[in-house]
Amino acid sequence: MAENRYVYIVQDPARAGNALVLSFVDDLDERVAQVARRGIGPAKRETYDGGVTKVTYRDTRGNEVSLGGGPG
Repeated sequence: MAENRYVYIVQDPARAGNALVLSFVDDLDERVAQVARRGIGPAKRETYDGGVTKVTYRDTRGNEVSLGGGPG
């Protein structure tokens, strides 16, 4: 990896064969707006202690792509 880049592994046998991706970005609200302009809405939006936000998109096959961002 590179400096300030991380990989984490989720062990979840029920998800075997499906993608699970998270990209942490500096401009979360703009990215979510860009996706919305394409007609795609998030399946879930979570804000954690400390203000970190995670926006999750899912397809019909169970693949999950999330965008995360730090406190506003």
